[in-house]
Amino acid sequence: MKTKLSPRFWAALTLFSLIGQIAWVVENMYLNVFIYKMFHASAADISAMVAASAVAATLTTVFLGALSDKLGKRKLFISGGYLLWGISILAFCFVRLDVISVIVPATVSAASVGVSLVIILDCVMTFFGSTANDAAFNAWLTDSTDASNRGAAEGINAMMPLVAILAVFGGFMAFDLNSPKSWTLIFAIIGAVVLIVGILGLFLIKEPEITPVKEPYFRTVVHGFLPSTVKKNASLYVALALFILFNISIQIFMPYLILYYEVSLGMKDYVLIMAPAIILASVVTALWGKVYDKKGFSVSSWWALSWLIVGYLLLWFFRATALVFVGSLLMMCGYLSGMAVFGARIRDLTPVGESGRFQGVRIFSQVLVPGLVGPYIGKTVLANAEVIVGNDGTESFIPNQNIFVAALIVAAILCLVLPFTMKKKKQTP
Repeated sequence: MKTKLSPRFWAALTLFSLIGQIAWVVENMYLNVFIYKMFHASAADISAMVAASAVAATLTTVFLGALSDKLGKRKLFISGGYLLWGISILAFCFVRLDVISVIVPATVSAASVGVSLVIILDCVMTFFGSTANDAAFNAWLTDSTDASNRGAAEGINAMMPLVAILAVFGGFMAFDLNSPKSWTLIFAIIGAVVLIVGILGLFLIKEPEITPVKEPYFRTVVHGFLPSTVKKNASLYVALALFILFNISIQIFMPYLILYYEVSLGMKDYVLIMAPAIILASVVTALWGKVYDKKGFSVSSWWALSWLIVGYLLLWFFRATALVFVGSLLMMCGYLSGMAVFGARIRDLTPVGESGRFQGVRIFSQVLVPGLVGPYIGKTVLANAEVIVGNDGTESFIPNQNIFVAALIVAAILCLVLPFTMKKKKQTP
């Protein structure tokens, strides 16, 4: 029998998932644009920032997720994390060339200092964001659902990145992203919204009934990485390994996607073109969680990967607006539907009452390994990309379709491996 979830739960899930994803979209997609446009960052700079953020997210989730289990608290970490997350985003308002030029000596490149400051502050922002979202919110979502409704809840959670992209794309249309003043206003708005949501969480989030962990804190931290834990939860770690391949494929192209649309394809109105694709993909993703509940992981994951691969093929071969739209739609459907079914599968296999300490293991497969490997592959395939010279004499690279070729290869490997892991899973007691 399906367990009914309360309106309060759905309100908290929707609000915190959406606003959290809006903040992540700004970090994962537009912070790259920020340092590219404001500080002339290279592909290597962007790769380094993504990698540093991935490491920060992973360490934070491992230690803070375990701490939330140790204390038996989720609400404190979610609301407090969102408050500090908002403040850290507001700090980006002061990362500007005019401010940096006044502080550093004339012999030092203000642009280089700017890139370094962005990377450092990104790690600080990631610490608070991962505390609130990756560690506490994801554990709360697992604690608050069960096998009868987890797919539906995960479908809403997984569609939020696309809704967030749509909100950010639409909101950013009003700004000139070549203007430092626009970025200051963007960071001020996003930071204030995240901060306000943290305050609302004190009243909206219902603390799940979880028992504080009695074992020592350090053992709680390493619990998910112990050989005995892996052996006891073999199916979970198989799902996590598959999730690594899925996310590596996504991270190859995602840091460069907006730059590809705008710089390589010359789509200055890419927001208007992509908005319908995002809306349609969001609807598909919201429904796809229910498909997981009814049909299971094997069927739902196969379709998600099929959409992803066909989307890659279209983006690889074609540059015409209509076909780029179709390719982007299928890619987004595959990406978010895949996130929904993999996320639901991992939550189903997570031991009851241990969701906090397993968030660190999950973040390894979702963020750390893909965040290190994916952008490195992307940087490698763009090593010989065409370069343009700006009016000020600075050079900027032009992302090309090779990022989709590399992403396609990894997704194809996942498709080949998936049937064997499903057979192996059935043999696991």
